[in-house]
Amino acid sequence: MSGNRTISDGILAARQSGDLQPLIDAVPYFRWMGLRVDRQGDELITVMPFQKMLIGNPMLPALHGGTTGALLESAAMISLIGAQDQSTLPKIINITVQYLRPGRDLDSFATGIVTKQGRRIASVQAIAWQKNRDKLFATASTHFLVA
Repeated sequence: MSGNRTISDGILAARQSGDLQPLIDAVPYFRWMGLRVDRQGDELITVMPFQKMLIGNPMLPALHGGTTGALLESAAMISLIGAQDQSTLPKIINITVQYLRPGRDLDSFATGIVTKQGRRIASVQAIAWQKNRDKLFATASTHFLVA
């Protein structure tokens, strides 16, 4: 992908092709975290491959809490983009993260569920897991400005 592609271009390309990789490539922070998106039916699963730079507690080892929060926020945003028909990136209003257990030195997965989408604000719940989707390591409640 060209380095000049804007986020709007990435969203438009993702919407036209059904492949969200152009969106991931257009957002520098998504690229830095190494995110990718897997589609499972109508659900978008955001994948954060494990990298040593994501460790916050080397004694366990465990993911840094900010990394976990960033994964949840990203998954919520990606799921919202997949559910709406806009070419702009939603702007985060707030996020509340619940850390349920340490994220380990493994690949992490997250998805968002749009619980309310109004004309200006959308609410999205996000969940994150590693090996087993039934054993969440974090969840988040988010609100985005979409207008």
